[in-house]
Amino acid sequence: MFNGIIFNKGFIKKISKRSKGINIFVKSDLKLNSKDIGVSIACDGVCLTLIKIQNKIMEFYLSNETVKRSKFKYLEVNDVINLELPLKYGQKISGHICQGHIDTTGKTLSVKKVDKSYIFDFEINSKERKNIIDKASICINGISLTISKKTKKGFQIWVIPHTFKLTNLSKVKKGSLVNIEIDILSKYVKNFFNAKK
Repeated sequence: MFNGIIFNKGFIKKISKRSKGINIFVKSDLKLNSKDIGVSIACDGVCLTLIKIQNKIMEFYLSNETVKRSKFKYLEVNDVINLELPLKYGQKISGHICQGHIDTTGKTLSVKKVDKSYIFDFEINSKERKNIIDKASICINGISLTISKKTKKGFQIWVIPHTFKLTNLSKVKKGSLVNIEIDILSKYVKNFFNAKK
């Protein structure tokens, strides 16, 4: 479980393809050691299990299902990803509850700077578009954000300078793909009412 507040980033050092997935090697300054093997870490919002760490390089295995659902199918060496360690009991939740289960990817239609903030316009598929609600929380590349406006093709968000600087949103440009996790509460509520019909 995560809350989408990003303090750390990592760099893709190596990608190893397997018959049923890939292994990625991520370099970061997270303070982890061999005792932390098995811990879940949100990598651009995708919950992955740490299987090895050596010289600040973490190794993760991604199944084909994870690769297919996320933007990791286009991952390249030197890409920057957002990292978040799992929540601890009693920790402050400054964002919203994020599971690290990606629903879909979104295509960046535009990035506009307004004063010191940035407006991102994303396009998503029609199936997930139905779950978008104005002012609801949404997780983009593992970052807890608020939907400022629902659009015909998707939605918009406003990003403050602090978030822009600390995350890989500073690398996102027109045409970039992002990982998207719809707010779990809105999905559960929708599923509940649909089931009662």
